[in-house]
Amino acid sequence: MDRKMIKTIKIGDTKLQLPASTTAIASALLVLSLWSSSSHANVIYTWIDDKGVTHYSQQPPEHTQEQTNSDKLYSEDIEPKQIGTVAPSASIVDKAPTDLENKAAVITQNDQKQAEGICKNAKHSLNVLTTHTKLNKKDASSGKVVAMTEEQRQAAIAEHKQKIKLFCVN
Repeated sequence: MDRKMIKTIKIGDTKLQLPASTTAIASALLVLSLWSSSSHANVIYTWIDDKGVTHYSQQPPEHTQEQTNSDKLYSEDIEPKQIGTVAPSASIVDKAPTDLENKAAVITQNDQKQAEGICKNAKHSLNVLTTHTKLNKKDASSGKVVAMTEEQRQAAIAEHKQKIKLFCVN
């Protein structure tokens, strides 16, 4: 390479020899790296006005009284808050037992063997419903075998889960 085309840049004790066309790019990168250091963090002023309202601003307060009570924060020191909300949940204490829950309690009290049978059948049916997506069932009115829709399958899954909750003790 021609001697005129090479430029030497000294940074501290280090000497860099770069082609002349890249010196402008290297200089720009050096300036950008120095400018983007954390020493140039944003200053945020906080103060409370006469009405008790807390203010946050990047400019200092205008009134001299408020300047004495203002604090400086740096943007790098502020911890970000989590965004989102917590969904409200229904209170369990206010919930009265439903008619189905009352019937299940009567069956469980009077005939433990029947309750165990309902539990066993519900577990088996739930297993079939969750492991198979294409199921057939007998139509109660016509007696024909028809394909079960996804909505019917999901409703049956919910029904059997409720039976398991009501009749399975363990």
